[in-house]
Amino acid sequence: MKTILVAIDFSKNAEHALQYALMYAEKLDAAVYLIWVDNTFSDESLIDTIKGDIRIENKAYLDGLVKKYNEQLPDRKIKVLLRKGKVYQEIAKTAKKIDADMIFAGTHGVSGYEQHWIGSNTYRIVTQAPCPVTTIRSGYEFNSRLNKILLPLDSSLETKQKLPFICDLALRFGASVHLLKVYNTTISVIRKRIDKFGEDAKSCLIDRNVNFVLEKIDVTNVAASIIEYSITNQIDLIAIMTDQGTTTANKFLGPYAQQLINNSKIPIVSVRAKEH
Repeated sequence: MKTILVAIDFSKNAEHALQYALMYAEKLDAAVYLIWVDNTFSDESLIDTIKGDIRIENKAYLDGLVKKYNEQLPDRKIKVLLRKGKVYQEIAKTAKKIDADMIFAGTHGVSGYEQHWIGSNTYRIVTQAPCPVTTIRSGYEFNSRLNKILLPLDSSLETKQKLPFICDLALRFGASVHLLKVYNTTISVIRKRIDKFGEDAKSCLIDRNVNFVLEKIDVTNVAASIIEYSITNQIDLIAIMTDQGTTTANKFLGPYAQQLINNSKIPIVSVRAKEH
């Protein structure tokens, strides 16, 4: 994990996400790129648009962020990337170009609203990104490390795809992983599949020497129950899979993922599902 990309739109949510990303960058020894996407409709080239008064002000703001936070990365400089187009498309293309390992974006959730593009584009950024995306609410107070990472397990074939990334993250931070088997059905064959995934995940964590606990819950509302578990167990990060439209568990990965991103006060890292 050597490269981090942070979406910036001049909102307090975005700067908060940058502060959170820098905590990861320090621990992972990663380079940090800030990306601003000019999503205004204009025939002007990017170079010409930056010459406008508003864009000059935005560029000055970005330079101010770099100056303010560069001291947290003494051996590396924060780099600024300027793009023009659809926000989520440009962020996805840029992440692929710079081979980003993680993207960070702020979100206001469902309880607030700001006139910036982060909030309205967050879920599109998550689903389009080629790498894991971490979303964080502006009001979330974080420490200088991760202690507990929650990894919910459902019955989808994709649910275990979170493991390699989360194992690496846990080892770098010295964090423990909470494997949580989530049952939302009484059908025995599905429950047995979840149990099998739980055992597979357990073996993987043991092989990689990652500290973990394995628990299970029966639920009616998956998202609400995961959030409640996270609060009760003082979880620092929740790992989920994103819906790419080709997965076998759209019912879980789609609405539940979006509900978690919208409603969780705890940061969410969304890992892209691969096709089988």
